Amino acid sequence: QLQASGGGLVQAGGSLRLSCASSGRTFSRYATGWFRQAPGKEREFVSNINWSGDRTYYADSVKGRFTISRDNAKNTVYLQMNSLKPDDTAVYYCAAFLGYRSDYLDPGAYDFWGQGTQVTVSS
Repeated sequence: QLQASGGGLVQAGGSLRLSCASSGRTFSRYATGWFRQAPGKEREFVSNINWSGDRTYYADSVKGRFTISRDNAKNTVYLQMNSLKPDDTAVYYCAAFLGYRSDYLDPGAYDFWGQGTQVTVSS
């Protein structure tokens, strides 16, 4: 199971760090991604990190502002979000799949999902 946390209300230009914690003992074998969904919009890919943490991927809209990382000793993946914009407002979800998949942009590729955490950026 995955537990996402760290969301909140922040002004534009501010920062938040999201966490995705797993209770599973084999979390280090899973690639983990972050997706977001704004009201009335489809769920969209934000970022992904492979099982070892040496490969990361970002949506163009967040590249240079967000950083994904993981601490396998703590079974946790982080999403550091800087220079937040009102357009970043959404519910953020973490998700995971075992091993490597090339279709990491597709929500359907993920086996497990967290419950979501709300991020609201005011202008």
